[in-house]
Amino acid sequence: MEDGPYKYIRDGNGKVSRVIRIGTRKSQLACIQTDSVAEKLKQLYPDLHLEIIGMTTTGDKILDTALSKIGEKSLFTKELENALERNEVDLVVHSLKDLPTTLPPGFTIGAVLKRENPHDAVVLHPKNAGKTLDTLPENSVIGTSSLRRAAQLKKRFPHLEFKDIRGNLNTRLKKLDEKADFAAIILAAAGLRRMGWENRISQILEPEDCMYAVGQGALAVEVRARDADILEMVSVLHDSETVLRCIAERAFLRQLEGGCSVPVAVHTEVKDTQLYLTGAVYSLDGSDSLKETMQTSIAADDKSLEQVDEPVQRVGVTASKISGEAQDRAERLGVDLANLLLSKGAKEILTVARQLNDAR
Repeated sequence: MEDGPYKYIRDGNGKVSRVIRIGTRKSQLACIQTDSVAEKLKQLYPDLHLEIIGMTTTGDKILDTALSKIGEKSLFTKELENALERNEVDLVVHSLKDLPTTLPPGFTIGAVLKRENPHDAVVLHPKNAGKTLDTLPENSVIGTSSLRRAAQLKKRFPHLEFKDIRGNLNTRLKKLDEKADFAAIILAAAGLRRMGWENRISQILEPEDCMYAVGQGALAVEVRARDADILEMVSVLHDSETVLRCIAERAFLRQLEGGCSVPVAVHTEVKDTQLYLTGAVYSLDGSDSLKETMQTSIAADDKSLEQVDEPVQRVGVTASKISGEAQDRAERLGVDLANLLLSKGAKEILTVARQLNDAR
């Protein structure tokens, strides 16, 4: 039964409870990710009734164009947000790296779950089994649709060639295995692991070879910012270390004004109570780059736990159960590191990368 924007269900004993509707992309990976979040919510709230609603997004439809050429930041998220806005769903599960650093008004990220391995992985064509990027023959073609990956790897492995490859994980693996076009492709390790395809990972790229994308490996739950009850419900899914790392990364990207169409990469780690952020920008061919590391303390005194009526958003994230002071420091770290790179000429590198990419 419907009552206003919400949907309710009555069980055999006449008890009425609200149905929570979760929106997702229809790709197999998106469904697996959404199911994992639904599973966690069911464990925490056994009486919850969940309904999963699959949708097709623009990014799923345009498969013949490189993502960076489409030039739209909310490629995989727009339709899902429209459904959220129209009250057709109550929460949406995304890969955090697909979510722009500035969300449309009225939305917020209510949960960032514990991060899976954020690194990129090399998946070899079966005929190259046992090889690494280093040992692949001269002029081998590597498939990647990411400017960030291509820029770093061109510089690091000059004997290789890089070509665009689009499609979801299933499609890309099929293109790799069934044709002789690619010697290997580069994919996020997290997606392969979630799909249960860990055995296809030939090599995990360490930060010195290839730093990852902002938010890579983390799942985010997007909700309506005014839905206090839903926000409260999903907030238990937050992983505080992942939240602080991703706030720093997102603040760095936002300050640089980077998106899908420019090569920006990060690496974060928490050691003791220090948060370290390494950030870099690259020219399209990787020949020109700037890379720096900064750190900040994220030790929080218990007094700084936020008890405020009005939840604060930081780069789109609402996490009222995590120290506000630690979140502020993480955000500051991202902004400071971006400003340091900008002072060294990052703007010029990114502007040229953008123009060259537009002209491709």
